[in-house]
Formats: sequence, structure tokens, C-alpha cells
Amino acid sequence: MKGNATPSGKALGAGAVAVVALGLGIAVILGGLPAHPVRFDGIEDLPLPGGADLGSHPYTVTAELDDVLSLVPQSAVKVDDVAVGRVSAIELAPGAGTWTARVTLRINGDVRLPAGAGARLEQSSLLGEKYIQLVAPPKDDGSRLTEGSVIPLARTSRNTEVEEVFGALSLLLNGGGVNQLKTITRELNAALGGREPEVRSMLDRVNTLVTTLDAHRADITRALDGLNRLSATLAGRKKDVDTVLTGLAPGLKTLENQRGSLLTMLRALDTLSGVAVSTIDAGKKDMVADLKALAPTLTALADAGADLPESLQALLTYPFTDEVLKGVKGDYLNTYLHLTAAPGTEVTPPLIPRDELPPPSPTPTTEPEPEPEPGAEGAARSRGTALPLPPVTTVPSGRTTAPKDGGDPR
Repeated sequence: MKGNATPSGKALGAGAVAVVALGLGIAVILGGLPAHPVRFDGIEDLPLPGGADLGSHPYTVTAELDDVLSLVPQSAVKVDDVAVGRVSAIELAPGAGTWTARVTLRINGDVRLPAGAGARLEQSSLLGEKYIQLVAPPKDDGSRLTEGSVIPLARTSRNTEVEEVFGALSLLLNGGGVNQLKTITRELNAALGGREPEVRSMLDRVNTLVTTLDAHRADITRALDGLNRLSATLAGRKKDVDTVLTGLAPGLKTLENQRGSLLTMLRALDTLSGVAVSTIDAGKKDMVADLKALAPTLTALADAGADLPESLQALLTYPFTDEVLKGVKGDYLNTYLHLTAAPGTEVTPPLIPRDELPPPSPTPTTEPEPEPEPGAEGAARSRGTALPLPPVTTVPSGRTTAPKDGGDPR
């Protein structure tokens, strides 16, 4: 048998070239590395192929999330599905009892985002990667995210996971009411079968109702606002309401104690109403006849108009009507009485004082006139015969007074 053959010169040359190439490669690698050591925690520190370009001056933003849901470092940060940065670190937020994840985002410095932007954890597809989507705020006040800005937990959220959807679907299919859909469908068919016109009419009325409610949204809103103000007022006057309700308690207790009397009164009122109705029904014709009989009188009173009040005014003030009272000056009423005797009538006593009278002369005696019978005064007045005058009152000085205008004495 042949022993081991020595290596040929061609093989030795190839090995030498390989050794030299390996040495050159090691030298190049060692020469390209920095003097200080580089930290390498794992493959997740390597940038993903096709990731966002951070540029020469990126800035760091921190977002707080309830659950990162398998988010890993180097995941993309997008704005409107355009990659603008990467996730650099994921850690638990510092603080005792904190259950919030803190995600550090590195964003391209050329991308300026509003300070009120939000962050949402999303998934690129059903089984795709997770990434952070930055969401624009409802209102932009002009400020921007800068180095060290924090997106608080109130502005972060996440999408529903596929596992959650499948879990809910599994719960519905296994322990839910899917097996009862057949029963529900059968009962609905039995309830609505043959009643299609009624159901259609009901749906039309419901549509009308909903349309009317929609047209009166402003009124409904005002009513609800008024009810809200009323509730606020009542809440502010809780003590007053409590006082009123407390004060009502004795009254309610009294009503409860007198419940029997109230029921008796109501029954009596019911009986009275029945009697009143029967009485009115029985006297309805007479009442109508009386009203018709009163019609001429009421018509005459209406025709009198303003004359009736004026007549009543003069009647109630007789004999001193309002026109007479206009002549009253002060507290006294001056009344002047003018009497004129018929020719041939003798006035007794004479107007001359007694001390100045001449001695009496004999005069023929005359027969006394008969006393007028009742009614003679009216007959004489009708014939124009003068009536006997009353005696003239004598003043204390012993002389009578005569009116200044030449009339008869008073």
C-alpha cells in the first residue's frame, strides 16, 4: 500500500494565499473598528433593511402606551403610512406601581410634527409587523415636537389585535347565542308572517317619527338644556327642597288620616252633581223661556245706553243733583223763596211795627170762610185761586225783614 503523499507545491501555494488573505481581512477589520468597544446587545440592534432614513440630525420623542403588543426596537415610525423614523428603545416607565410602557422614537430632523400629535400602535397587515403611527391633533396651535418631547398616555392608543377578534368570535361561536339564531329567525317569521302590510305601516310611522324628531333636534336640545338648568337649580337648593318636603309630611299625614272624610265628600259631590244635572235637565225648558222673556228688557236696557246711568245719578241725588250742588258755596246752602200775594189779599200780621201802628178803626165784620175740604187746595190751584199764606216769622227785635229786591217778607 502507498503511504501518505506529501502535499504538492500547488496546494501549498493555495494555502499560503488563503492565509495571507485571512490576515489582510483581519487587519482591515481591526483597522476599521474604533478604539473604544461598541455595544452590541443582539440582532435587534441592527437596522432593518428598507427602514426610514433618520438623516444627519434626528431628534428623540418619548411616547407612553398601555400595552406595546409585541412591538420591538427598530420598528418603523410612520406618519400617514410614510416611514419617518424608528423605535430605538422600549422600557417600563419609571415609578413605583407603574404599568406603562415607554417607547423612545427617533424621528428624522427634517420632519416637523405638531406638539399635540398622538401615537397609535398599529399593524401593517393581518400577520405583518407592528409599528407606531403618529396621528395629527384635532387643532394645530403652531408648536412642534422637539428633542425630549413626550406624548402622554392620554394621546396614545392601539388597534384591536387579531387574537382579540378571534377570541371574541370563538366565544360567540362556542358559548354565545349563535345556536339560538335559528330559534329567533323562526319566531320572527311566525310573528311577522301574514302581517307584512301592518309591519310596513309601522315602519313608515317610525320613519315619520324619526324624521320629525330629527327636524326638532334644536327644540329637543333646548328642552334638555332647560331640564339641565332646572336640575342644577334644584341641586343648588337642595336644603330648600328638603325643608319643603319635610313640611309637607304633616299635611300628607293629615290627608291620610282624613281619607275617609275626603272619600265621603267626593261621594256627596258626585250625588250633588247628579241631582244638579237632573234639576237642570228638568227645568231646561223653563230656563230657556225665562231667558227669552228677559230678552226685551235687556234689549231696552241696552238701547238706553248712557241715559240710564245719568238717570240713576239724578235719582240717587234728588232733590240736590250734581247741577244744584255746583251752586253750593262752602258748608251752607242759600235758598231764596219769593212769594207774591194775589191782588186783594191781606197780609197778616202787618209789616209795620206795633209801636208805630195807628189806633185801630172799626171794620165791618165778615163771615169766616169755611175750611177747605180735602182736595180743595188742589181744586183752588187748578182754578187759579190764591191760597192763604203762612204767618210771617217775627225777628227778636220786633220787626219783620223784607227782601232787598222788593219781594215778600221772609
